[in-house]
Amino acid sequence: MYPQSSSPTADHADPFTSAAGGPRRYIYSDNDSDNVDPYSRRDTYASDSSNNGLNDTERYYDHNGNYDPYAQPDTDSDVDIYGQRYPPASSESLGPSRMGMSDSNATAWAEYAGPPGAREAYPAWSAERQIPLSKEEIEDIFLDLTQKFGFQRDSMRNMFDFLMQLLDSRASRMSPNQALLTLHADYIGGEHANYRKWYFAAQLDLDDAVGHVQNPGLQRLNRRAGARSSNEKSLATAMERWRQAMNNMSQYDRLRQIALYLLCWGEAAQVRFTPECLCFIFKCADDYYRSPECQNRVDPVPEGLYLKAVIKPLYRFIRDQGYEVVDGRFVRRERDHADIIGYDDINQLFWYPEGIARIILTDKTRLVDLPPPHRFMKFHSIDWNRAFFKTYYEKRSFGHLLVNFNRIWVIHVSLYWFYTAYNSPKVYQISLPLNKVYNSPALSWSVTALGGAVATIIMIAATLAEFSYIPTTWNNTSHLSRRLLFLFITLALTCGPTFYIAIAENSSNGTTSSLALILGIVQFFISVVATLLFATMPSGRMFGDRVAGKSRKYLASQTFTASYPGLQIESRLGSIALWALVFGCKATESYFFLTLSFRDPIAVMVGMKIQGCGDRYFGSSLCTNQAAFTLAIMYVMDLVLFFLDTFLWYIIWNTVFSIARSFILGLSIWTPWKDIYTRLPKRIYAKLLATRDMEVKYKPKVLVSQIWNAIIISMYREHLLSIEHVQKLLYHQVDSGHDGKRSLRAPPFFISQSDKGFKGEFFPPGSEAERRISFFAQSLTTAVPEPLPVDAMPTFTVLTPHYSEKILLSLREIIREEDQNTRVTLLEYLKQLHPIEWDNFVKDTKILAEESAMFNGTSPFGTDEKGQSKMDDLPFYCIGFKSAAPEFTLRTRIWASLRAQTLYRTVSGMMNYAKAIKLLYRVENPEVVQQFGGNTDKLERELERMARRKFKFVVSMQRYSKFNKEEHENAEFLLRAYPDLQIAYLDEEPPRKEGGESRLFSALIDGHSEFIPETGRRRPNFRIELPGNPILGDGKSDNQNHAIVFYRGEYLQLIDANQDNYLEECLKIRNILGEFEEYSVSTQSPYAQYGHKEFKKSPVAIVGAREYIFSENIGILGDLAAGKEQTFGTLSARAWAWIGGKLHYGHPDFLNALYMNTRGGVSKAQKGLHLNEDIYAGMNAFGRGGRIKHTEYYQCGKGRDLGFGTILNFQTKIGTGMGEQMLSREYYYLGTQLPIDRFLTFYYGHPGFHINNMLVILAVQCFIVTMVFLGTLNSSILVCQYSAAGTILPGMDGCYNLTPVFDWIHRCIISIFLVFMIAFLPLFIQELVERGTGRAIIRLGKQFMSLSPVFEVFSTQIYTHSIISNLTFGGARYIATGRGFATTRISFSILFSRFAGPSIYLGMRTLISLLYVTMALWTPYLIYFWISILALCVAPFLFNPHQFAFADFMIDYREFLRWMSRGNSRSHNNSWIGYCRLSRTMITGYKKKKLGLPSDKMSGDVPRAGWRAVIFSEVIFPIVMAVLFTIAYIFVKSFPDSTGKLPPNPLIRIAIIALGPIVWNAAVLLVQFIISIFLGPMMDPTFPRFGSVMASTAHVLGVVGMLGFFEFLWFLETWNASHAVLGIIAVIAIQRAVHKVLIAVFLSREFKHDETNRAWWTGRWYGRGLGSHVMSQPAREFIVKIIELSLWSSDLLIGHFLLFMLTPPILFPYADRLHAMLLFWLRPSKQIRAPLYSLKQKKQRRWIIIKYGTVYVIVIVIFTALIVLPAAFRNRIHFNCTLCNNL
Repeated sequence: MYPQSSSPTADHADPFTSAAGGPRRYIYSDNDSDNVDPYSRRDTYASDSSNNGLNDTERYYDHNGNYDPYAQPDTDSDVDIYGQRYPPASSESLGPSRMGMSDSNATAWAEYAGPPGAREAYPAWSAERQIPLSKEEIEDIFLDLTQKFGFQRDSMRNMFDFLMQLLDSRASRMSPNQALLTLHADYIGGEHANYRKWYFAAQLDLDDAVGHVQNPGLQRLNRRAGARSSNEKSLATAMERWRQAMNNMSQYDRLRQIALYLLCWGEAAQVRFTPECLCFIFKCADDYYRSPECQNRVDPVPEGLYLKAVIKPLYRFIRDQGYEVVDGRFVRRERDHADIIGYDDINQLFWYPEGIARIILTDKTRLVDLPPPHRFMKFHSIDWNRAFFKTYYEKRSFGHLLVNFNRIWVIHVSLYWFYTAYNSPKVYQISLPLNKVYNSPALSWSVTALGGAVATIIMIAATLAEFSYIPTTWNNTSHLSRRLLFLFITLALTCGPTFYIAIAENSSNGTTSSLALILGIVQFFISVVATLLFATMPSGRMFGDRVAGKSRKYLASQTFTASYPGLQIESRLGSIALWALVFGCKATESYFFLTLSFRDPIAVMVGMKIQGCGDRYFGSSLCTNQAAFTLAIMYVMDLVLFFLDTFLWYIIWNTVFSIARSFILGLSIWTPWKDIYTRLPKRIYAKLLATRDMEVKYKPKVLVSQIWNAIIISMYREHLLSIEHVQKLLYHQVDSGHDGKRSLRAPPFFISQSDKGFKGEFFPPGSEAERRISFFAQSLTTAVPEPLPVDAMPTFTVLTPHYSEKILLSLREIIREEDQNTRVTLLEYLKQLHPIEWDNFVKDTKILAEESAMFNGTSPFGTDEKGQSKMDDLPFYCIGFKSAAPEFTLRTRIWASLRAQTLYRTVSGMMNYAKAIKLLYRVENPEVVQQFGGNTDKLERELERMARRKFKFVVSMQRYSKFNKEEHENAEFLLRAYPDLQIAYLDEEPPRKEGGESRLFSALIDGHSEFIPETGRRRPNFRIELPGNPILGDGKSDNQNHAIVFYRGEYLQLIDANQDNYLEECLKIRNILGEFEEYSVSTQSPYAQYGHKEFKKSPVAIVGAREYIFSENIGILGDLAAGKEQTFGTLSARAWAWIGGKLHYGHPDFLNALYMNTRGGVSKAQKGLHLNEDIYAGMNAFGRGGRIKHTEYYQCGKGRDLGFGTILNFQTKIGTGMGEQMLSREYYYLGTQLPIDRFLTFYYGHPGFHINNMLVILAVQCFIVTMVFLGTLNSSILVCQYSAAGTILPGMDGCYNLTPVFDWIHRCIISIFLVFMIAFLPLFIQELVERGTGRAIIRLGKQFMSLSPVFEVFSTQIYTHSIISNLTFGGARYIATGRGFATTRISFSILFSRFAGPSIYLGMRTLISLLYVTMALWTPYLIYFWISILALCVAPFLFNPHQFAFADFMIDYREFLRWMSRGNSRSHNNSWIGYCRLSRTMITGYKKKKLGLPSDKMSGDVPRAGWRAVIFSEVIFPIVMAVLFTIAYIFVKSFPDSTGKLPPNPLIRIAIIALGPIVWNAAVLLVQFIISIFLGPMMDPTFPRFGSVMASTAHVLGVVGMLGFFEFLWFLETWNASHAVLGIIAVIAIQRAVHKVLIAVFLSREFKHDETNRAWWTGRWYGRGLGSHVMSQPAREFIVKIIELSLWSSDLLIGHFLLFMLTPPILFPYADRLHAMLLFWLRPSKQIRAPLYSLKQKKQRRWIIIKYGTVYVIVIVIFTALIVLPAAFRNRIHFNCTLCNNL
């Protein structure tokens, strides 16, 4: 396996060729050999009878005689050992002399440490500091391990540098000894080391040989299960032994263990996502290293053996779960999560001893039956396929909501039952003879008590659902069966007595027996107790406590899923108080507002029987009970509102707590404002500078002035401030008058705030500079951790994943329009957004141009006329440069790139860290400046060195090696501008032999890497081979994972490629890193007898920070996106972090890198499931005991997408991701194990928001159905009307009292209205507190003026739809709309196809129902509903720029008609038929077999939805709706008309109207099919439009049929509008149900291509690549076409209705102007000009407008004629048709 080494083998400086000298082992012999071996102290288990040794590995050493694994052959001093082999100067040995060895020609360390002249590479780890091991010795450890295990050379060099930087970072703030100790404690043996936790969780201490060769392992495990207490004792003693063993280890061995762990981790690739699997590998490797066979081994193992034997088999297993090979390409398998053994399942195998025992070798022996030291060498022959299994099934179903959030359902449903049952006495009153009624108190107690039974039923359902998500294997279902048994007993107790009481009371003739009463009361109290228990107790802790139980059986699940970090006492009290307040308020408000107002409607409707109605089929059985149906729907409606209330109160109280918290932290504008600036200098000195250890040679003023001036100048450089402003803001040196001394004058800015007389403008009002300075000043008012001096601060890394985002904008992109629809160039747009900054930029450029002209000789002032020079300046103002020299065009490109979302912006922002570190170092260490005297170069180099040592920036450019020329130039520009930037990328090498797999490498370059002359690319510093293609998931997390080995230091900041940072924020870096609470580490050893107590506190895993959305002032949509983020990322996060509920980590967050990387990395990566990859890292850290904090004083900029489409894509992604989270095991653990207050915080902070959205939409739909039913009552029967005094008006005999019901309706509307409006409260209050009253009111006003409530309603529906469709079908399938910015106009057909499924169809259906309600039951409250339902239909068009431009509107109409009708004779990618097929395949799935075309098998296909998921949403639900509306229609038709005769049968009528069009379509298609089959083969080749003609004929006939049947209904209803509308509602519901059932039940899978569609129309079925399907396909296609025709007709109608709705604004002259003003918030004068067209284009457009305008007008006329004419002439039109009269 070795590469042919070009270096001479005899080279003695090469450690790899020195094998001749025997095995190289350098061991520190401290005087007694006991200290050497970490585990082999004989006394550890000398007398322990149970053999519970710390590590039974060592037991078998006793069989080998008295062998000591570390026996030292020679007792010379260490130097001699080195001396025998080769000279100790090992920095040479790693030098170029053996560069030839590794084929990845990597740079030597000596060069990598930085530019020549830099001092020691790791200054804190230098000989004069009593280091435990020298750099050379550490290097030898690495070389030794590499030879023993076959790690890659480059990986070894990388990990050596990694470890040295880590030691350097720690040793700079503590002694080197302590640094190594704490590092070992963090990685391997300390209180919080994941390895130690795993070691005990997997019970390896009971017995390292779980098998029964050495000692009877599993048998003993089973036998000991009884003796629990001894079990705990043994655990405690084992942990104590572990501590002693760790304490007695030599520093050498500690370092060796860390090195081995790092080397295993550094090459583990995808296995890094499975941390416990990695622990197992490390343990086996460690055991092997200590065995004699390893120590006596002479020749080194070939390089790359570890990768090949250990990692590759695991990688292959992971890869083959998701991909299969088809024709040499990897293709996604069609499997859903429940069938894929993902990273988490693999990882959980290693949690339990039973799991480890499943690992079997190919020769059928178990791995555990081998003695531990022999296991590692057998890894290559493990059969992984037989070991792994699913440990949690992520099935798609709504059952997850029931299991994970059962307490939410219990709380709400039971409380609702208690309230409502008590308030519905009429339902269970007992009717006595002689029309008397009797309300029995016993029955009242008992029925109310059934709430407990309801709670129990919910729990039983949840438990049964849980059975289906957990495999019924060894470790987990026993407690479920126990729970189920207990629940059934509870159910009997809570509902049994009711039966007895009901029977007893009914037979008692109106007297209550005392026994019944007592039973009822007892039952009630049992119910209350049961409900409280189920509502507060986590289900994971019931009967078999998996969270805090003492049994070893649950230890692993406790350790890895339920070690929640404790809260401080005041936070915990705060958390409990918050929830007590929320539910207290909710309980009272719901009782008085919802339940009591519902009491009267119940009372009047319970006994209401409708008289005098009948029906041919059902007689009077259906229609008499109409009131009861209505009441049932009302109950459901009230329950939904009951849920919404809680969220309302949660938002209110969360906001209150958050604001209170911000006052406590001192963050508000209401704290005395004028002091903020006057005190700023003092605060900079006190909080940002590490002034504690400085000698006070210099006045604070001097130090502060340097910092402040640097900040102001950096803003000037970013063109935020002009020169005049800068002058006012800087500290100036002035002569103080006497003896020529200079003194510093503070800028008037600091003084003027307090002195009213001094007014002056310091920065442009409302500008970015003002915002930044005021945030900076404000943030320093809070308490911040004290900073360390720069040379003692920890090292940290910023990591940014980059896929294909723009790096730097090219000139073309800036000054050319993208397409016809944009209307504006990027530069114009940016100039409008940042006018001040553009002005400053232009002034700057002119100065530059003048200077360069001076140098080049031509005087710019040759012409002295003013006008001439004005003219000359024009180009500057237009495009920012006059000569096209690259240095000028580049400046404009950079200016624009820094204001768009580019990688350049991110890099230049983050590189401010380096500037900040240099600045702080220079300011705090004046002696450094003096030391170099005037030599600025040397000083600069010293500062550079410090910055490079403390801060690294890695961009993970996955595609770097595949970049095109332009991208490559831009990346190269980045490296030239910022040489310290490091780029990690994937490098591919063709396979070595034909047909093999290509090899991939993870490579790292930076700006110092030299170029390889042959290729012109840079030579990588490290190049590490990977086991295969690392991108197995959705991409981002895999991208982070491959680059993670290149991070350095202790902390990571994860940044996205659309962020920005500022110098003044970067100055706070030392304070932020202080939040990790690792600055002042105890001087005790973490392993000492008492010292370890000081290391008990749970570590901080994540420190969150604020994001500022830098696109908030770009118009309404940008503002809404920014507002969302502001409330979510700041307001809520502040409260959550305090009460321990912040999980989501956004992207400026800092991670404790060591903590996260030993626990599975910074994000999770299973494809699809981990769509929002970063939140999983938060949940993972939280469940494993890491704390998550939130800081208020630091912020990063972040861009958000601003077009309507992109915002909704983003929301769809969040919604879909939420759906995936609901399935995930993390939610299961959190939902079933958190204590109640923290569970509620988690629920309402994360899934609750989305479930609330779903419930809002559900409430609207329930409400409409309720209203339709009430409308049928109101229009068909006589409703009592009262006079003002409350007496019934005359002439009302036999009336029905519905007044209370109408009052209840008004309350419901108010409720729903409030729920929508509350969404604006947090933002308003946030603004109020941070920016003052005026700003808050203005911002809210602008939002309302721009119709933001419309957007809210719409986005609620988008969230809902994306979650529901994800839980049902899976597949984050959305049609992507580009990332243009907000000025692009999108055409009607694209918007229609994108949003029809999510919201337009629902909106249209609801709209028709609302129309009926308005006719039958008008109340002014309905206006609100009209607005919100219209919002669902027209929102996409309302927020489309220039939607109302007349010309574009007509061109849209043309495009819409063409889109509807193309794609039938020739394939077309953007057509209605394509859209229709795409939305259908969610249910049908695609054909598995490959047929013909290569495009058929793309990866990324979503599996077909399971029938369980489909049956509910696609079959049952539509049928139920159809039945409901049909009942409503039948009721209306069951009363005699004015002539007194009953109308003919409504059921038959509705059936004919509903199924008629479908039958008509079938007939049309049959005829058409026969024609095509005979004519097609002749006509199609000669007459290519034949298919289109056939299709359009059929479609036109379809539309005619549909309209004809509707007109027929209109006619049958004798032109009664409200009845006709109700009929239409029922017809639509029935047709929808029929379509859904046909698609779901009768259709087989779809072909990938649309050949069958074209075959159907043209009649040519041959030559289509259908193969044997050619016989079965026509029949399938026939069913499909019937459905498609109906859908096509309805889409055509819906499209026209939408266009009609959008037409009125077009008729107003300035509609377009006004609309643009609302969208972009620009004054008309500032607005974007209309596009310029050539004459030819103009002519063409005019012709289109005239032609299609006429068509449009004709269509409008026809539509109105069909509706208005019959209505107008209804008294004149009489047809005599006997058939009609019977229908």
